[in-house]
Amino acid sequence: MTAAADPAQAPRVVIADDQTLVRSGFRLILNSAGIPVVAEASDGKETVAAVLKHRPDVVLMDIRMPEMDGLEATRRILASRPGEHVRIIILTTFDLDQYVYAALSAGASGFLLKDVSPEHLIAAVQLVRSGDALLAPSITRRLVERFAGNAPTLTQVNADLSALTPRELEVLGLIARGLSNAEVAAELTLSEATVKTHVARILTKLQLRDRVQAVVLAYETGLVSPGASARPN
Repeated sequence: MTAAADPAQAPRVVIADDQTLVRSGFRLILNSAGIPVVAEASDGKETVAAVLKHRPDVVLMDIRMPEMDGLEATRRILASRPGEHVRIIILTTFDLDQYVYAALSAGASGFLLKDVSPEHLIAAVQLVRSGDALLAPSITRRLVERFAGNAPTLTQVNADLSALTPRELEVLGLIARGLSNAEVAAELTLSEATVKTHVARILTKLQLRDRVQAVVLAYETGLVSPGASARPN
């Protein structure tokens, strides 16, 4: 069983889903781990209002809701000042939902299937609160390959890759192909700490929230093409 979170460090969560049973179940799981749920919402409009009022650390966002869907709610939250720090996890029934890709492009930090285990749910909330992305680059790559060209691009961020050094472009291309930091380090004969520094600089220069957006942007700018091998030749 996952240990309870330190109340002083526990992320504050808003749960947004139009199904009462889903919200209740997730609340029970999170509360059992010492993670406070500060609000629940049953549609996108309620979710945006709850985030503006409570300023949570993490939002569990159902992608398909009445009034306003999770995609539009994600955009509005991340465009607001409280959105500067909140992390959004998309809830979906299908791991290759086209709306999930659009939400990742809009700035969501990852996604979870609704049948996620309690342990994984707790770990996911804690992970994104720490600033990491809840999505392996290889999974993002699958989403991009399926939906690239059919969803809005990253118009809210600076897509000019000329700000990156040749080494940073090389690192971005590798993580976009699904390599972990450790694998990039091995490929380029660098330390993993150096790779982490390169990734951090890439995110800062391109004004991206996390490596999920970096992977999406690499495809949308043509740095990497859908269908490219997971590892460079």
